[in-house]
Amino acid sequence: MDAPKDRLLIGDSIETLAQLPDKSVDLVFADPPYNLQLRGELLRPNNSKVDGVDDDWDKFESMQTYDAFTVAWLQQAKRVLKPTGSIWVIGSYHNIYRLGSALQNLGFWVLNEVVWRKTNPMPNFRGTRFTNAHETLIWCAMGEKSRYTFNYDAMKALNEDLQMRSDWLLPICSGPERLKDEDGHKAHPTQKPESLLHRVILASTNPGDLVLDPFFGTGTTGVVAKRLGRHWLGIERDHTYAKMAIHRISKTVVAADPSVIETPSKRNAPRVPFGAVVERGLLHPGAVLTDARGRHEAKVRADGTLISSEHRGSIHQVGAAVQGAPACNGWTFWHFKSKKSKDRAPIDVLRQQVRAELAM
Repeated sequence: MDAPKDRLLIGDSIETLAQLPDKSVDLVFADPPYNLQLRGELLRPNNSKVDGVDDDWDKFESMQTYDAFTVAWLQQAKRVLKPTGSIWVIGSYHNIYRLGSALQNLGFWVLNEVVWRKTNPMPNFRGTRFTNAHETLIWCAMGEKSRYTFNYDAMKALNEDLQMRSDWLLPICSGPERLKDEDGHKAHPTQKPESLLHRVILASTNPGDLVLDPFFGTGTTGVVAKRLGRHWLGIERDHTYAKMAIHRISKTVVAADPSVIETPSKRNAPRVPFGAVVERGLLHPGAVLTDARGRHEAKVRADGTLISSEHRGSIHQVGAAVQGAPACNGWTFWHFKSKKSKDRAPIDVLRQQVRAELAM
């Protein structure tokens, strides 16, 4: 039985989760109540009131009550997740440690703790603590040996071809993105920026996957999921928030060209032997390859192997041998002189050319 797709379900999170079929969801993103335990009003230096989180949905009688609530919805989330699915939870110092403990106690396997560093955090008006400038996300697989989606290459590309780190510097939701009510106040006190959800969903799902948000709020998860070609499913009990969420999602534009939301992984790309580059005449026998700095040389042989002054073998074997290294990625180590440029380029450029031909 499949779960509903591209729908917002109005109701209590735990009760509604219990009605969804087992193993039907690819990703859960949850931004549960923080349980801030606020004491009195928070005022700015000019005595104006800070528009913080003081809604009833964030109030619990005790820590034990909050823990029971946390375990209940996480149990249902684990039930509806596919074996290959994963879950992200986000919180502040008020609740993230309790969330992390519950996740591990329920058998989830922590993959990463991600720190969202806010470029424009709210100041600490009382001057009694450090400015709270970050929130924490915990990303978990279903279990220690579970297979899960991680679009490593997409994250690297998003970070200017550098490996994506676990500290994300992003602004809080503000400006035109921040929803306002009829009085001009924040419509939702904890609305998350679309940039944050973009990373989460792009990293851990594929086009066509189903993303569930059991605390949907004003619908940021649905907006980003739709934009990225994923299906979404939200649960929200507040009718005002739900109305705003549906309105936002209805205005979200989906890319006309499906290829622009695909995030192919190099690991899943077709295997191309170096011999295929030689066969196609992209490099001729006798062509001289060097490392990026020109310290080592080797000649291309007709059978797709290399020969240097002292070594003979594959691009990887000879690359490792000339460096005295245990291993080497020959595709990135060896460089050739391009016909279009005087600069040398890694032979991986030629492999990508062959892959592009095979995909046509």
